[in-house]
Amino acid sequence: MKKLILSTAVLALTAGASFADTVRMGTEGAYPPYNFIDDNGEVAGFEREVGDKLCELAELTCEWVTNEWDTIIPNLLSGNYDTIIAGMSITDGRDEVIDFTQDYYPPTASAYASMAEGVDLEGGVIAAQTATIQAGHVATTGATLVEFANLDDTIAAVKNGEVDAVFADKDALVPFVAEQGFMFAGEEVPLGGGIGMGVRESDTELKAKFNAAIDTMKADGTLNALLIKYFGGATATY
Repeated sequence: MKKLILSTAVLALTAGASFADTVRMGTEGAYPPYNFIDDNGEVAGFEREVGDKLCELAELTCEWVTNEWDTIIPNLLSGNYDTIIAGMSITDGRDEVIDFTQDYYPPTASAYASMAEGVDLEGGVIAAQTATIQAGHVATTGATLVEFANLDDTIAAVKNGEVDAVFADKDALVPFVAEQGFMFAGEEVPLGGGIGMGVRESDTELKAKFNAAIDTMKADGTLNALLIKYFGGATATY
């Protein structure tokens, strides 16, 4: 994760959510099937459905805002939106800067994918999305890390021969393995504490509302139904 400058953190103290009116849900819109932009130009995917249901249960009016991944935390802190719901894994480093709800996606594996057998994952060139736990992991190995702005760019880098493999959430790589000639390589790597909604540390009431709604979705099976809809039976459920 890129370090956040102090002035950005200070903005969080004065950027509380006015969620009595409208809660702005910040997402990337470029990480299918978690979140993406559909043919109508609207945010779609697993997190759109989860977020809309959470807002309904919490009796909140919500609107969706897209933001590039590498500035998604600073722009939450500066008040451009009120939550991050963007496939963001809960980590100690991020939790020092923002707060998280409980997870709405259970801890899952990250994986390497390539288009050739026998790729050197320890000494080769590996792509990962910038400011992710996957990029942080690759940086600790003997491989050369090349960071890209979004998942699609990491996939294109493998196809173009710019890198040997991509390292990302396994569930995000499954469609490329199934349909675009990729193959999984090496062992799966468990990272992070599941995926949660990011909120400003000052927004305790908003966090509590969403935590209660997540509890309801876990208890009544609607969250599991969406996990299976978007990720199939192989993914972990609650």
